[in-house]
Amino acid sequence: MDLISIRDLSKKDIEGILDAAEEIQKGKRKPNLEGKILATLFFEASTRTKLSFQSAAMRNKMGYVDFLPETSSLKKGESYIDTIKTVAGYADVLAVRHPKEGSARFAADSIDKPVVNGGDGANQHPTQTLIDLFSIRKGKGRIGGLNVTLLGDLKYARTMRSLVYGLAMFGANVTLVSPPGLEMEQSYLDEIKKTFKFNVEFKNEPEYSQADVLYVCRIQQERFADPYEAKRVTEKFAIKKDDLKDAKEDLIILHPLPKINEIEATIDQMKQAKYFEQAHNGVPVRQAVLEYALSR
Repeated sequence: MDLISIRDLSKKDIEGILDAAEEIQKGKRKPNLEGKILATLFFEASTRTKLSFQSAAMRNKMGYVDFLPETSSLKKGESYIDTIKTVAGYADVLAVRHPKEGSARFAADSIDKPVVNGGDGANQHPTQTLIDLFSIRKGKGRIGGLNVTLLGDLKYARTMRSLVYGLAMFGANVTLVSPPGLEMEQSYLDEIKKTFKFNVEFKNEPEYSQADVLYVCRIQQERFADPYEAKRVTEKFAIKKDDLKDAKEDLIILHPLPKINEIEATIDQMKQAKYFEQAHNGVPVRQAVLEYALSR
């Protein structure tokens, strides 16, 4: 079973994966996929996604093969799809990350092995959304009815695109906070509204006093023509410890990582900061995803 977009999953599918991940994390479930092999094909840099997929495979008693573009036949001119077709013969499931939108779907349509999208350009990152939903449910006990604020570059962040869909599916109230020009694409939000009853607000100024969950992603300064404007906006949207004085006591702060300067380092020590725990949740969630992909 391929997992290319969060839209490939029903609410029941997601709840099943989250429940399985919770049982795995608590030691009540131990997937045994002995004899199966995962191939990790990452055509752009990754720390958490790649390593947690590999860790998940090992904890599921799987083996894995790691494709490295810099030492592969891509250097000789081999095409992306020829690479995918070749590696598919060495593994039972492929985790693919690529900078071009649609690349994971192209791979899935070209082979008969399950493909899991580890991020395709600014498009989708479904397993990160599952980790995010798992982290929210774990931290708050539910997803529906929560006030979730997504703050940062919402135009180019694939994490946010996938997450908005998942939050809408579960009935969360979403506030989108971004600098002017970096708003999430309206047509994408309109598409979500056709599927779910979706409460969404928009702001161009940092504000999260009513948030139950604050999810932060970086401002991509490389998108700005003026470096001074990029610096100004980045500083304005950075989360500082003093900014949290009016926040809810039980707020949880999430971030897909890596974080650069969008969250003040002193916040790491606060009880609200859950982003490193969120990263660690990637292992049980991806264990459950691999089990799901190989059981269909």
